[in-house]
Amino acid sequence: MKSDIEIARECELKKIKDIARSINIPTDEISNYGRYIAKVPAHLIDEDKVKKSNLILVTAITPTKAGIGKTTVSIGLALGLNKIGKNAIVALREPSLGPCFGMKGGAAGGGYAQVLPMENINLHFTGDFHAITSAHNMISALLDNYLYQHEAEGFGLKEVLWKRVLDVNDRSLRNIVTGLGGRTNGIPRETGFDITPASEIMAILCLAKDEEDLRRRIDNILLGYTFDDKPFTVGDMGVTGAIVVLLKDAINPNLVQTTENTPAFVHGGPFANIAHGCNSILATKMAMTFGDYVITEAGFGADLGAEKFYNIKCRTAGIAPKLTVIVVTLKGLKMHGGVSEDKINEPNIVGVGTGLHNLDKHIDNIRSFGQHVVVALNRYSTDVEDEIEAVRDYCQNKCVCFAVNNAFVEGGEGAVDLAKVVVDTIEKRPSEELKFTYEDNDSTTEKIEKIATRLYGAAEVTYSLKARKMLKMIDSLGLSGFPVCIAKTQYSFSADPKAYGVAKGFELHIKDIVINRGAEMIVAIAGDIMRMPGLPKKPQANNIDIVNGNIEGLS
Repeated sequence: MKSDIEIARECELKKIKDIARSINIPTDEISNYGRYIAKVPAHLIDEDKVKKSNLILVTAITPTKAGIGKTTVSIGLALGLNKIGKNAIVALREPSLGPCFGMKGGAAGGGYAQVLPMENINLHFTGDFHAITSAHNMISALLDNYLYQHEAEGFGLKEVLWKRVLDVNDRSLRNIVTGLGGRTNGIPRETGFDITPASEIMAILCLAKDEEDLRRRIDNILLGYTFDDKPFTVGDMGVTGAIVVLLKDAINPNLVQTTENTPAFVHGGPFANIAHGCNSILATKMAMTFGDYVITEAGFGADLGAEKFYNIKCRTAGIAPKLTVIVVTLKGLKMHGGVSEDKINEPNIVGVGTGLHNLDKHIDNIRSFGQHVVVALNRYSTDVEDEIEAVRDYCQNKCVCFAVNNAFVEGGEGAVDLAKVVVDTIEKRPSEELKFTYEDNDSTTEKIEKIATRLYGAAEVTYSLKARKMLKMIDSLGLSGFPVCIAKTQYSFSADPKAYGVAKGFELHIKDIVINRGAEMIVAIAGDIMRMPGLPKKPQANNIDIVNGNIEGLS
């Protein structure tokens, strides 16, 4: 089969104004970024239309190195829905340059289910990531300058919480010292870098309801504490307006199209293992304004992305999916069933059966939110029918609808069965009212522990001294009403990336807590998860080049 980028080049794209016109977006409102990409102003969101739209969340079993293809299924479902005559739009996150040049490669779907132009989307796109990086680091520079300029007056911070960010996987920048080389170069201190998707500015952009809300949240960003234990914020520096200016275009959702010219909004890009893992509220609501069916995804497995989608994004935005699709693959099930990576392409129905315990746990978790579930098996060329039927039989016994997705090879035609199942489920058995895992007035520890014990399967949660200090700070600042975002490995229900299948009775250790006062969430860091990834021994960058004017190696 042809590579993703070869398929993308063969697709005949429509001008972006024609894509906008097809879903009744006024073409005089959009701002073109070339012929096939546009920004759509946030003021076009219509809350009455949002309420009438059918939102569908796509999530997955716990991912493995074999891959899952959640984005491909999300795009494929949108194609399939349009094939059966529905007005469907897909709303996705933007890829990060770090993974694109690191281990993962491109993140715009695959095969005949992609968002296009994939080269632009995977690279600099409309500059949103750069705007977020610049806004975050501008705050860093302004803070360092503020400390330097006011040091003679006796002003200082006992603790600085704000780091820098970069959209590159660079382990060497995790821990650094700045301000060396004499007083005119600033005040020496230890700090470090996170990757841009972990930036609080990214979270704020994705959770802001409009420009006014964006400004309010930036104003409230907690930068550190004074020597008399008072919080010091961006608002205290008087620079909020300047940061909003840097984000004035980035806040508007990006409109593109799929391989079959289906409209797609691609906006925001937090990772689900270190952040909340969902595209922007504005992009989702924009899609719901103009689409009768809207498909969106949440990063990694349902224990990460879906949990945060419900407990953080839906809580903030006042939206809820009509149903949730869980993506499975036979390869992934086999790995969760104890089959080694080098054997997963071989038939092994016992391994599939054992791996179904992972799916079972995710289904039960999603049902705890009041969601009805459809299981989509993302088909690979090595899949065999008796193993597919084993998954189908399991779903039937579990009273869960099931469909095979073959959009990677067949485009929308390969997702027609899934689309029909989704529509039938929404029409006959839409999900109940969303039930959150915890209440707003629960303490931060109660929220963490409810997620860990009810959804992950932990026996207990323990906290480092540093984390306990931050818990006291949360209470003293009156921030315990914020939802919780747990940062942990994506490869397991636990914090151990090697604990495949269903981990039970383990201890979840919270080693640090980050207060995202502007994003209005508490980030609890579990285990050895890194907020700045490193590059693998052979990064994807080794394969990326321009050959005869064409970009190669992005997928």
